[in-house]
Amino acid sequence: MKFTDGMWCLREGISIDWMSNVERLSVEQDVVHLLLNKYQRHRGDTLNSPTISATVTSPLEGIIGVKLVHWAGQNDNGPHYQIASKTGHTTIDQTDGLLLYQSGPASLKINTAPNELGFTWYGDSGQTLTGHSFRSIGYVRDRTTDRTRWTDGLYVEHDGYMLAELNLGVNEKLYGLGERFGPFVKNGQRVDIWNEDGGTSSELAYKNIPFYLSSKGYGVFVRHTGKVSLELQSERTTRVNISVPGQELEYYIIFGSTPKEVLRRYTALTGQPSLVPTWSYNLWLTTSFTTSYDEKTVTGFLDGFRERDIPLGVFHFDTFWMKSYQWCDFQFDKDYFPNATAYLKRLKERGLKISVWLNSYIAQASPLFKEGKEKGYFIKRLDGSVWQWDMWQAGMAIVDFTNPEASKWYTDHLMRLMDMGVDSFKTDFAERIPFQNVKFYDGSDPVRMHNYYSILYNKAVYEAMIGRVGKAKSLLFARSTAPGGQAYPVHWGGDCESTFEAMAESLRGGLSLMLSGYIFWASDIGGFEGTPLPALYKRWVQFGLLSSHSRLHGSSSYRVPWIYGEDCSDVLRDSVKRKISLTPYILQEALHGHQTGVPLMRAMFLEFPDDLNTYTIDTQYMFGSNLLVAPVFTEEGTVTFYVPCNEEDNHRGKWVSWFDYNKTYEPGQWYTEKHDFSSLPILIRPGTVTPINPKLKSPEDDPLDGFKLILNGSIDSENYKIEIVNPENTHEVLKVIDICKLIDDSEMSQKTTRVYTYF
Repeated sequence: MKFTDGMWCLREGISIDWMSNVERLSVEQDVVHLLLNKYQRHRGDTLNSPTISATVTSPLEGIIGVKLVHWAGQNDNGPHYQIASKTGHTTIDQTDGLLLYQSGPASLKINTAPNELGFTWYGDSGQTLTGHSFRSIGYVRDRTTDRTRWTDGLYVEHDGYMLAELNLGVNEKLYGLGERFGPFVKNGQRVDIWNEDGGTSSELAYKNIPFYLSSKGYGVFVRHTGKVSLELQSERTTRVNISVPGQELEYYIIFGSTPKEVLRRYTALTGQPSLVPTWSYNLWLTTSFTTSYDEKTVTGFLDGFRERDIPLGVFHFDTFWMKSYQWCDFQFDKDYFPNATAYLKRLKERGLKISVWLNSYIAQASPLFKEGKEKGYFIKRLDGSVWQWDMWQAGMAIVDFTNPEASKWYTDHLMRLMDMGVDSFKTDFAERIPFQNVKFYDGSDPVRMHNYYSILYNKAVYEAMIGRVGKAKSLLFARSTAPGGQAYPVHWGGDCESTFEAMAESLRGGLSLMLSGYIFWASDIGGFEGTPLPALYKRWVQFGLLSSHSRLHGSSSYRVPWIYGEDCSDVLRDSVKRKISLTPYILQEALHGHQTGVPLMRAMFLEFPDDLNTYTIDTQYMFGSNLLVAPVFTEEGTVTFYVPCNEEDNHRGKWVSWFDYNKTYEPGQWYTEKHDFSSLPILIRPGTVTPINPKLKSPEDDPLDGFKLILNGSIDSENYKIEIVNPENTHEVLKVIDICKLIDDSEMSQKTTRVYTYF
C-alpha cells in the first residue's frame, strides 16, 4: 500500500510515526529486545508519542528475523505460518553504539547510537545485503476510512499499519512472491499477498507467498497470514516497502551464497517439499470441465490413446462426475456412471490411476448440506447461521477445517472414494474464503484465515490420503496455497487461456512459484479457456511434457489430440515417450529438490547466478540441472533463446542438441531457430551425465533394465555420482553410480557427447 505522495509528502489523511532511536535494549540468551522511539531531543519527547518494540531472533542458521510491535494488547487468534527453530547458532556482541547479531554466515548490525537507528544485514564475506536506513520503520495512521469519526474528538480512531522499508542496491532484482503471471522480475510492481480466483491474466494470484528472492544473495519472508502489501521499487525507488494492517509485523532475512542456498534455508524454515509417487509423472488426461461425458465417452478416449500408442497413466474425472448443483456430495452421478465401482475397477485393469475433482464447498442441494449444518461443520456468520452464497454453487457453504470433526467428516468421504479405486484428488478453489462478518470454529481471525484456509484444506486431504496409502504414494492437484504448502504437492497453474501469450504467462507463473519454495508445478496443456489451434496444442504439449507434471485439460472442449489432427497425436506420443525415458533423471532431480528446495523447473539465473544475462530471462528454463528447455511460443516455430555462460562448464565442452549431438552451441550467445513440430530447443549442458532409460514403457518400470547415461563433455570424475531412485519408493536410492569407477580417464576427458550403456 502506498502512503506517500512523492518523496516529500504523505497522502492526505495519512500520518507516520517514524522510529529513529533505540531507547533501550536487553539481551536474553539468543534474543535481542529493543525499544524504538522517535527522534529524541529531550526527555519531553518521550511523551505523547508511540514506541515500537523490536525483537531480533534467529530460528535457523543464516536466518535473522525481526518482529515489530506497536500495541501488544491486541487479541491474537491466529493462525500463524509454522516455522522450524533451533538454538545454539548465534553470537551477540555489544559495543558503544553498536550491536552485532551473528547467525552462522549471516549477521545483523544495529546502530544503537542516539538518534542513529539503523539495521544492516551482511553476508558471509561482509557484503551488504539489505537494511533499514532513515525513516524506514514506522507505524501508519490512516484517517481516510469509515472507521474515523471526527466527532469522537480526543478518542478518534483510525486504521493502522505496520510499515518496514528494506533497502535495495543498484541493479538488484527481485523474484518470487508465489505464482504471479505478470513480469517475472518484480521490481516496479505492487503486490498484495491475498489469494484470489483471478485466472492467469491479471495481477491476482491463486498462490500468494510473502517471500521474495533477491539477486544480491538473500530472501525475505514475511510471516503474516493476512494481507501483506509490498511496494517493490514502486513507491520508493531504493526500497521495498512492506506493510500489514494491524499492530505487528514479523519478517526474516534469509542469507545464501547462491540463490539455491537461499531456497534451501527458506524451505528448511517453512517446510520441506514433499515427494510424489513415480506414477504421477505419467501423462494425465481429464474429461475437461463443462464437456459432456459418460462411460462411453471416457472409454472412447482411452481406446483412442491405446490405438495410437500414446502412453497414459492417470485419468481425471472433472466436476461433473457428481450431479449438478450437488457439489460436493462425493457420489458419482448414476445417470452417467450407473455402476461407478465396477467402472473404476475396469479402468484400473487398464493400468490407470484415477483422480477426481473436488472443492471444499457443499452446495445446498447436496445431501450432505443438512448434516453439515446440524453438526456445525461450516463457516458461520456472526449470528451462528451458515455462511452461504450462490457464487459457483447455489446456496453453497464452506467446510470449516479448523473444526477437527468437520475435517474428519470431509476426509471420511474421500476415504470411501479411495476404497472404490480413486488414487488422487484435485483440490480446486479455496481462494474465495469470506473474511467479513464470519467466524471459525477455533476462533481464528477471519482475515488471517483467508489465505491460510488453503493450507488447512490441502493438508487435510493430503494427510488423509498419505495416512491411507503411505508416504509419497499419492498427491494432490491443488490450485491454491500459501507458505508451507510445498509439503502438500502438486500445484497447477489455474485457468489460462488457449493462446501462446497465456502459455508464456503460465511459464512465468510457474517459475515464480518455484522461486517460492515449490519444486513441482503443472499447467493446463492446450490452455483452459477456449479451444487451442493445432499449432498451439502441439507447442504446449512439448512444453507441458517437459514440466514436472503433465495434464491435458480444458474447459468447454476436450484435449484428446486426434480432434486437432492426427499429427497432434504424433507430437504427443513423442513428447510423452521422451518424458518417460527421462524418468531416472526426473526422480533423481526430484529427490534433490526434496532435500534442498531446488525445483525441477528452474529459472535460468537459479542455475547460473554468475551469468548476469540470465537474470531477466523468463521464456526458457532448466529442467533439472542438465537440460535447457526453450518452449516455442510462435505458430511458425521461430524461437529465440540464450545459452548461459558458466566458467566451470566452458572448458568441459559445448552445449549440444538433445536431437542431434553434432549440433553444438557456444555459451554466452543468443540463438534464433525455426523448429517444426518434431523438435524444440532442448540442450544438454556440458560436463554433465544425464541418466535415461529409452526402454521404459511407463515411469514405474524397472529403471535398471535398459539404463543408459548421456555424457556430454569432460566429466569431473571425482565428484560425479548418479543416484538411481527406486520408482516404488521415491525417497529410496537403489544404487549410486560413481562415474570415476565406471569410466576410464581417457573417456572422462573427452569433450564429445556419447551414450554409455550401463546395464
